[in-house]
Amino acid sequence: MVEAEGLVRRFGAVTALDQLSLTVEAGELFGLVGPDGAGKTTAMRIFAGMIGVDGGRVSVLGQAPTSRAEALRRAIGYMPQQYSLYGDLTVDENLRFFARMFCLSAAHYRERRERLLQLTRLERFATRRAEALSGGMYKKLALACALLPEPRLLLLDEPTNGVDPVSRRELWALLFELTAQGIAVLISTPYMDEAARCHRVALIDQGRTLLLGRPEALLAAFAEPVYELSSDEDVAGLEAWVAALPGVIAVSVASGRLRVVLGGAEDAAAQRAFRARGLAAQRVAPDFEDLFLAQTATHGGPAGA
Repeated sequence: MVEAEGLVRRFGAVTALDQLSLTVEAGELFGLVGPDGAGKTTAMRIFAGMIGVDGGRVSVLGQAPTSRAEALRRAIGYMPQQYSLYGDLTVDENLRFFARMFCLSAAHYRERRERLLQLTRLERFATRRAEALSGGMYKKLALACALLPEPRLLLLDEPTNGVDPVSRRELWALLFELTAQGIAVLISTPYMDEAARCHRVALIDQGRTLLLGRPEALLAAFAEPVYELSSDEDVAGLEAWVAALPGVIAVSVASGRLRVVLGGAEDAAAQRAFRARGLAAQRVAPDFEDLFLAQTATHGGPAGA
């Protein structure tokens, strides 16, 4: 569905993407995971055919995404990160507008409207203006509009940003239903917990692909020890002290405790330093945030978060 190898995209003196590589297959939920500024939105706009590349190779459904082929345009559903619907139009009016944009027949539109309103649970809100919807319902309407032409590839740029936990869970349930129908879904997200839900992920930072693979396999291959530290000390001051210790790869704060990723060779020395300061250190299983922070530190990014 999507093949990208060594993508480079520059905006003047700024390089937004530098050697991004990935593939997305039919029926796959693929996560493009990274922090703000990693290049996720630029990648999505490239795959949607909105901008070109300055280097590398990209193919979407076997064609260059910037081609003007009508069949390719209809085969891609794109949901941008920014609010893109007409706020003064109702749910129904937004759906009708985009149906006309996609040149759907009246009969096809009626069938798609009924199906998509059921899928997104927006039947009761068909006459409500988009600007009056909650964040979660707005995102569902945007998803419904993107799905009107029955695309084979769905590009979703941070669709759960600003969405409440219940709507976020419902959106993910929708995505799994879509992939079960054979649709390829490429989703970008800054949330590491969402990475674990994808079939495969690419962890990116500063436009580079750091890791690519199945979430469970990436975590299983992560061999660096991870500890949670508990103490009565102020977390902010303690974080700076821990980050300066030899062998500390990454430090983050979780539920008022510090999570520390250590280089294996420095494990014993770091534990001695913890004990000398009176810190209780418990070894824990790594999560995606540990994995990502360790990778960005190894590749020149920040060690803390």
